[in-house]
Amino acid sequence: MKIALGADHGGFAVKQKIKAVLTGDLSHSVIDMGIYKEEPCDYPDHALLVAQAVATDEATFGIMIDGAGIGSTMACNKVPGIRAALCYDLFTATNAREHNNANVLCLGGQTVGPGHLIQIVKTFLTVPYAGGRHDRRVQKIMGIEKRYLREI
Repeated sequence: MKIALGADHGGFAVKQKIKAVLTGDLSHSVIDMGIYKEEPCDYPDHALLVAQAVATDEATFGIMIDGAGIGSTMACNKVPGIRAALCYDLFTATNAREHNNANVLCLGGQTVGPGHLIQIVKTFLTVPYAGGRHDRRVQKIMGIEKRYLREI
């Protein structure tokens, strides 16, 4: 599986740990969307790169980490076709995939310990979308986007 991975300075250290697990233990391919060293930057720039990689099928999933995860979730969800979810425990990671077919995982690098964040990543990447009764709701979410794009 190919994963687009990005972070700002608030998520850089965690990104490096997640990248090592993704490419090592999990044997996934990673497209590193930066940052490449811990220095101040603007999270929307990297969130956009992660979201675009997923929206254009360059990557299967995206993972974006900033300090709290909130801003990156907002930025990713501006890209058509993206269903980004801020997850902070195993329940939210499972629900995001199983019920909402989320394709980008956003994390707060300063809100949860790195070991727990890695478990959230593993859960997000392995839980399948359940489909069925959830299809109608996911289609409604995507319908909002399509309707809005037609109006502008």
